[in-house]
Amino acid sequence: MPQSGLPAFAPDLARALDALGGVRVDIPVIQPAEPFLDMAGEDLRRRIFLTESETGESLCLRPEFTIPVCSAHIAEHVATPRRYSYLGQVFRQRRDGANEFFQAGVEDLGEPDEARADARALSEARALIAEFVLAENLSIILGDQSVFEAVVAGLGLPAGWQKRLIHAFGNEQALTAMIARLANPDASAMPDASVAGFLANGDVGGLEAHIEEVMSQTGYSTNASRSPAEIAARLIGKQALDATRLSPKSLDALKAFLALNVPLDHAASTLADFARDAGLDISAAQSAFEARLNALSERGENLAAIRWRAAFGRPLDYYTGLVFEISAGSDNLVLAGGGRYDRLMTLLGARDPIPAVGFSLWLDRIETVRAGQ
Repeated sequence: MPQSGLPAFAPDLARALDALGGVRVDIPVIQPAEPFLDMAGEDLRRRIFLTESETGESLCLRPEFTIPVCSAHIAEHVATPRRYSYLGQVFRQRRDGANEFFQAGVEDLGEPDEARADARALSEARALIAEFVLAENLSIILGDQSVFEAVVAGLGLPAGWQKRLIHAFGNEQALTAMIARLANPDASAMPDASVAGFLANGDVGGLEAHIEEVMSQTGYSTNASRSPAEIAARLIGKQALDATRLSPKSLDALKAFLALNVPLDHAASTLADFARDAGLDISAAQSAFEARLNALSERGENLAAIRWRAAFGRPLDYYTGLVFEISAGSDNLVLAGGGRYDRLMTLLGARDPIPAVGFSLWLDRIETVRAGQ
């Protein structure tokens, strides 16, 4: 693996990573593209460098480490808990730097005490950066996708809308647009005239027959695409979602939640006040949230120096709970990011659910901040 361009502090960082324990892994640069395209999210998908093998398999240059580290763990049938660390190049298009850059990080797989594992991930990421960047210059922001999911579920939205909102979490522009549609359903999102009558009359059989006729006329094979029944079901479901309207009370509650932005030492009480005022039962998510705060306090982290923003997420689809970023410098460069991704392991083929949390450091950005200190 090419190692030119490593910053001068990299050997010290490597030693600090090793001191955290676990297994240092060396992941091949060429990776199957499918897991990244399916699970990483739109923001990363459009920046991957793709190629193809002689057999037609879609491949890519390694754009990040989490997915291949998890895939390797599954392939090797390793018992958990298991901790991995890495330091190497990743390759993806960036607007603010070279397309080849170094990342280091840790992935914790199978740790049953999720609150302690979350706290350790954030604490270790901060401590690693603080060895090379002045601690007083660091800014930490934390979010929680599981709390957002609990709020959305509590509002009683259809499952399809819950999925849409959860998918948009962390993308402020997309989330704002969806909330606007829930406030005022898009009247322009009318079905094609050829199927509108079937949908309006609830004529499922007629709709399926129409779709089958169109597929036959246009040469689409039902063996190579969705069946007429599947297409009809999707059209009916989409129509129902497009017509969904969120009540003013629920809309105000969702907006109020997304506006929450407080120091982490006030987060538990702020979240409890919100749930009470909104009349939502999100007690399970609150308990997990508070357990993490306690675990962070036990590790000596200064909660008042960390910011909780309810709308904060990271642009990777596999996150399920804690998400965080650590920034510094006059340009507020993100030096580290991480979070919990409990669903990823089963999506990658693990036979049983495996809780997982991790973080990555951007070495070139750390070097930039160091140079400006």
